[in-house]
Amino acid sequence: MTASRHTSPMQNTLTPSAEALLACIHEALPPQRQSQRDLPRLADRLRALIAADDLPDRLDAWRALTGWLSGGALWNDVYIDSADVHGSATQRFAVLMDVLAAHPHLADAVRQALYAILNETDGANLFGEVGIPSDRGFLSEFGDRLTSKLIPSPRDDHDLGHLMSRSYQRDKDLTLIRGLQPSTFQRAVEVFFPPGEPVMNDALARSMADGFRLLLARVQGQGLSLKLRARSQTGPVARSPFKCLANSGENLLCAWEQGRLAGQLLEAWEADLAACREEMHLISTRLESEGISVDIVYGLDVLDRCLTRMETIVGVMSAEPGTPGPVLLLLQQLAHAAHKSTSLRHLVRSNLQRLQRRIVDRAGKTGEHYIAETPQDYRHIWIAAAGGGLMTVATAAIKMAIAGAGLAMFLEGFGSGLNYAISFLFLQAFGLILATKQPAMTAAAFAAIIRDRKGNERLDVIVDYAASICHSQLAATIANVAVVATGAYAFDAAWHWMTGHAFLTTAEATYVFKALSPVDSGTVFYAALTGCILYLAALIGGWVDNWAVYHRLPQAIAEHRLGNRFGQMRMIRLAGIVSRNMSGWATNISLGLMLGMTPILGKFFGLPLDVRHVTLNSGILSLATSSLELPWIGTGLLSLALLGVAVMFVLNLGVSFALSLMTAVRAYDLPRNDLRELRRRLWLRLRTHPLDFIRPPRRVAA
Repeated sequence: MTASRHTSPMQNTLTPSAEALLACIHEALPPQRQSQRDLPRLADRLRALIAADDLPDRLDAWRALTGWLSGGALWNDVYIDSADVHGSATQRFAVLMDVLAAHPHLADAVRQALYAILNETDGANLFGEVGIPSDRGFLSEFGDRLTSKLIPSPRDDHDLGHLMSRSYQRDKDLTLIRGLQPSTFQRAVEVFFPPGEPVMNDALARSMADGFRLLLARVQGQGLSLKLRARSQTGPVARSPFKCLANSGENLLCAWEQGRLAGQLLEAWEADLAACREEMHLISTRLESEGISVDIVYGLDVLDRCLTRMETIVGVMSAEPGTPGPVLLLLQQLAHAAHKSTSLRHLVRSNLQRLQRRIVDRAGKTGEHYIAETPQDYRHIWIAAAGGGLMTVATAAIKMAIAGAGLAMFLEGFGSGLNYAISFLFLQAFGLILATKQPAMTAAAFAAIIRDRKGNERLDVIVDYAASICHSQLAATIANVAVVATGAYAFDAAWHWMTGHAFLTTAEATYVFKALSPVDSGTVFYAALTGCILYLAALIGGWVDNWAVYHRLPQAIAEHRLGNRFGQMRMIRLAGIVSRNMSGWATNISLGLMLGMTPILGKFFGLPLDVRHVTLNSGILSLATSSLELPWIGTGLLSLALLGVAVMFVLNLGVSFALSLMTAVRAYDLPRNDLRELRRRLWLRLRTHPLDFIRPPRRVAA
């Protein structure tokens, strides 16, 4: 139905009423569609846009109209009255286009409102700033986004980019823009930007040109910054691809503004663009080997977004007149960028993923000796874990001595943490194993296999590797607990022979039993918290290793002037020791201090914080058991304490393994389908061959 065949209610008044607009909407629809409950809302939004007197009201009305368009399907069945509708996401858009096509006076009124918005706003930031992070760095951008979520931000009605950011804050707001196709979008172009009114196209063209120049300046400034030039190819600044891109981009833009865009200029621009991406790839490759910096990753992300935006804008410039595809692609990119520009999760994930990957890689390398794939490896784990359990006896005895010394809270926590840290460092120095440190290491190595292999073969290898991880961890835990328990009894017997009394008093032993009970204390929560601490310690170790590589700490040690006094070769050997052990040192020291200080911090802040480490508490339980008379042990507290140790075993290993595996999965973006298939195969292997996860490996080392 068209306005030439029927008298439109729009022709009677300058500003139509909502009833008149609803009548126009009904005229454009078949009778069976006219009873939809959301159509009066469309009439209200159109009237508010047409009747708006100033810019703020006009912007609010436009946002309300676009919000209605993103409201989802109008009807349950597929709307087929328009051939340009693709699915339920564009049903509302098709209705609006049908109404405007049927009533040219209404279309002209909406077009005039849109032109008033473009005439009173500046669109340079829409094309050059929306979705592009600021140049102040990751922390500043994070602070700005966090502040905007906590504190209301003022309106900037004259900035078209601000309107875009406000219009696409929720994921629901992207419903329409995701469903639009070029053929569907062409209808909107014909209605709002007709060839007979070039003033509408000129306003957007000027804004796009200004935004393109802003992007050129951002690329040149970011690409020539010191942090990126230090990792780029050596050469004069004038020959930098980022400098050349600024020149070729300005030439291309000037030619487009003058209507004489030539293929030679476009080829020069594309060549400089490819050179910039190649330079960014070189910088990224060097980061992977020389250490990750969040600021550099942030700078590369800014460059990538600027180049992608400019590439899309050039696609619009070089497209044939009347081709809607490039324009729609640019609009979709702007909408998605505006949606992500306020997301804290997207900012953190996109900038910290490489650092997570670096940490996972380092943890995977240091965790390889925790996994037994051959009988020789399995025997080594038993021996190393037995030695670790024997050393833990001394750690547990010193811990109880510090706890019973009556020290101030800070001194008690620091002393316990120092005791743990020194013990863990000795374990590292002598190549001994503590079972609870395995999961954070082996999960990372497990994910590295997922990264390096493809297809069904990858899943089969992962399942085999999972079985190796399980029997390795079980062997280490049994050896740890058995040796630490036996050693604690032997230590208490030797102490009783030398001093005439047990190492712990009856009161101290009773407290140990009650503290380890999963029923009478918070052992369950504390054991899970200890698993989190084990995971955090592995992260800290990987981060410190990355920091040392990024700042070239081993090289600085090797070249230090102390080499003139002690000998250059000694400094080089020291640098090698630091390079090989930095991650382990950081992991062990941070783990020890966190285990020692967590209970003290809990007391200081009045929070229920404590730690329950399966190997350490097995030694403490053995010391407590040997300090009490045999009739007292039969009261049932021993059974509860043993149950608590079993709970610690499950939660220490399970929580730390799950958290580290989740980090590895996020770092490498593993497909969900692969994860589901992996879980299915693991369950099948566990159900059909459960002994593979318990018994030692049988194949001989190559």
